[in-house]
Amino acid sequence: MQKRKLGKSNLEVSAIGLGCMGMSFGYGPAQDTLESIVVLRAAVERGVTFFDTAEVYGPFKNEELVGEALAPFRGKVVIATKFGFQLKPNGEPGFVGLNSTPGRIKEVAEASLKRLKVDAIDLFYQHRVDPNVPIEDVAGAVKDLIQAGKVKHFGLSEPGAQTIRRAHAVQPVTAVQSEYSLWTRGPEKEVLPTLEELGIGFVPYSPLGKGFLTGKMDENTKLDSGDFRNTLPRFTPEARKANVALVELLGKIAEQKKATPAQIALAWLLAQKPWIVPIPGTKKVTRIEENIGGAAVQLTASDLAEIESAAAAITVQGARYPEQIEKMTGL
Repeated sequence: MQKRKLGKSNLEVSAIGLGCMGMSFGYGPAQDTLESIVVLRAAVERGVTFFDTAEVYGPFKNEELVGEALAPFRGKVVIATKFGFQLKPNGEPGFVGLNSTPGRIKEVAEASLKRLKVDAIDLFYQHRVDPNVPIEDVAGAVKDLIQAGKVKHFGLSEPGAQTIRRAHAVQPVTAVQSEYSLWTRGPEKEVLPTLEELGIGFVPYSPLGKGFLTGKMDENTKLDSGDFRNTLPRFTPEARKANVALVELLGKIAEQKKATPAQIALAWLLAQKPWIVPIPGTKKVTRIEENIGGAAVQLTASDLAEIESAAAAITVQGARYPEQIEKMTGL
């Protein structure tokens, strides 16, 4: 597996990471813990060194899973986790709002360290920008944790360009994580140029469009009742039917390259900038192997121009999230 550095930070990770959320949260029933441990360890054996989790996934269950599965690989893998949501009481699933007060950040860090079974959190993201807490205070709290040796790198998830600049002035930001793929291109306008200027890495989540860009879904695909995609405007049957044009485009390129649509979607992201590291999620070893194969696909300037031209003619139907969640992003 090729390696990439996240910006100027010298934090080196595998060119494709693994988003771990879906193993225990969001996509229907949680996978059996032992099965998930097998998948996570298989990812390491195949060269994946970058794993993404968060306190809110479960809550807590995903961090505990990642901590247990990756315990034998301490020092060989990079684990990113996140703070920023005010959770429901008694460990109930979900959250009641945002909370990035410095005291709360430090509480989350201590709890995450225990669940992940590590001495320091490799990359600690603010999960969503909290409008009630100045980003300078957030960056200052993480700076304190870095100085105390409890966190190694600071990250932001779904921030706007000005938020990135203000945070970076207090504590250098190593990575920004936002949704980015061929059907979600919001970061291109302001965020990516800002990251390039400041030397910050970019970690696209949902790089396969929450599964849609793999070509394995259409308007007739039935999702589990507990699958959060049921709540997303972009996943209504009507939107899926309209958006299949994008999958057909990926399939056409995939045929030419003897690859899969998922591999083309990931190769396209990797071709955008050398400091971009996508984190597709999966519950299956076969999909990890397929996704890793995306890093080996070489897209020429001509291929990229063809994809760009065809994608420009396709209007993606449906918002990414319901309105109340979309408001939490700075894009």
